[in-house]
Amino acid sequence: LCCFTFTLGPTEQYGLKRFSTAEATVETSDPARMREKTLTMATLNPQVKAVEYAVRGPIVIKAGDIERGLQQGVKQPFTEVIKANIGDAHAMGQQPITFVRQVVALCCFPELLDSPTFPDDAKQRAQRILQDCGGRSLGSYSASQGVECVRKDIADYITHRDQGVPSDWNNIYLTTGASDGIMSILKLLVSGQGRSRTGVMIPIPQYPLYSAAISELEAVRINYYLDEANCWALDIEELQRAYLTAKEHCQPKVLCIINPGNPTGQVQSKKCIEEVLHFAYEENLFVMADEVYQDNVYSSDCQFHSFKKVLYEMGPEYFNNVELASFHSTSKGYTGECGFRGGYMEVLNMDTQVMAQLVKLLSVRLCPPVSGQAAMDVIVNPPREHEPSYAQFTKEKSSVLDALAHKASLTEQILNSVPGIKCNPVQGAMYAFPQIFIPPPAIQEAQSLSMAPDMLYCLKLLEETGICVVPGSGFGQKEGTYHFRMTILPSPEKLKVLLEKLKEFHLRFLEEYSQPEPQITSQGQHREMSKQPD
Repeated sequence: LCCFTFTLGPTEQYGLKRFSTAEATVETSDPARMREKTLTMATLNPQVKAVEYAVRGPIVIKAGDIERGLQQGVKQPFTEVIKANIGDAHAMGQQPITFVRQVVALCCFPELLDSPTFPDDAKQRAQRILQDCGGRSLGSYSASQGVECVRKDIADYITHRDQGVPSDWNNIYLTTGASDGIMSILKLLVSGQGRSRTGVMIPIPQYPLYSAAISELEAVRINYYLDEANCWALDIEELQRAYLTAKEHCQPKVLCIINPGNPTGQVQSKKCIEEVLHFAYEENLFVMADEVYQDNVYSSDCQFHSFKKVLYEMGPEYFNNVELASFHSTSKGYTGECGFRGGYMEVLNMDTQVMAQLVKLLSVRLCPPVSGQAAMDVIVNPPREHEPSYAQFTKEKSSVLDALAHKASLTEQILNSVPGIKCNPVQGAMYAFPQIFIPPPAIQEAQSLSMAPDMLYCLKLLEETGICVVPGSGFGQKEGTYHFRMTILPSPEKLKVLLEKLKEFHLRFLEEYSQPEPQITSQGQHREMSKQPD
């Protein structure tokens, strides 16, 4: 055995002293020795401060505080917080689709491939996905664009969905949810200074991802208003108005469409989509089609039409020229797999050199979650009619979509029975966006508190009933009108409770602020009558 003796020099002695917890605590407890922070609200990137995201905003933070209080025994006039603020299906009790979970489980733990519990079609899909993964493991990085076989399955799905319109898997990019793809495309498009700065046209009401991204990227937001009086239809004249007005102070380059709509729940007609694409062609706009709710269509009068298919049917002059990125996700539809963060985008007619820049940009974040890619693959490649899982899969899918259709109708029906609330039909997606009458005294109270009137309404609703919804001001709305967004995701039993509580609250709210029962017109707040709204 050998013995070594070390003599500590001044550097080592300082190191020991520096990292002694007790001594470090004593030293830093002196305020005079505390250095100024590098990152403060004064030095924070101003674009970050400009970002707002109402879906997880102040109302939701307040709801979380109330929920924790309930768990600690704080007394409230309700026993639970019902979070109807976000389209998180599984959090609201929706059960996972068995086949999706089986395939992802097999991919995550391949030892299960030997288990007789799992059906052969699930095993075959898992083996195919693993074959394309490095080391046959979901834990390996994929290519930045995504796993090759998943991209090919998505292209086949799109071709089938669009009744034979060809899809090239080289134009498919896997993403971390649709949001990641939307942000990536916007990063490519935003440039310029002053009047040459990129303008991005977004619908109002809009999903706050768009306004947040525009703020973060310092682009110019161009609002075009959906027609509430016409079931939130997109009016081409309104698009032209917004475009021409914006041209005076920026360079409009991008047109964003959400179909089916969030938060408004409308489904655009084929004629409307044709007009939008013609407008984009004439004005040389890049079209971003957010189609994450394409499986969520409930009205028998409506049908989902993809922007790509309509573009194809308009002829080669349009199909070979209009730049289009369309987005889909694992988070919505009938699966509701939000936590996997799976999604894809298909990009058409992008300049080949720019396409290389897109791949470079995507490579910076290495790759989207490979488990999410696997989940996306199952959604686009579900069991076929001859396969063992088909019957159960079809039953589960139909059950989810039928329940959503029922809840969409129930929500519209009950909300429209309340004096001072007017709700358009929920044709698709997962939300209702009713207009609410707010009496002038309540508006004045909100103004005195420096908050939007519908924020005051939603805060009172939360505090008195435990129902968490999002004020319409977080999505945008015409001046003088007020709304809130709520999901239709709670179980039918809980949804009925929510809507009845909401009805009782609204009547108390009107009484508290001493207003006659109003009728809302398409112009908003201005006509009052002693009978219920139409």
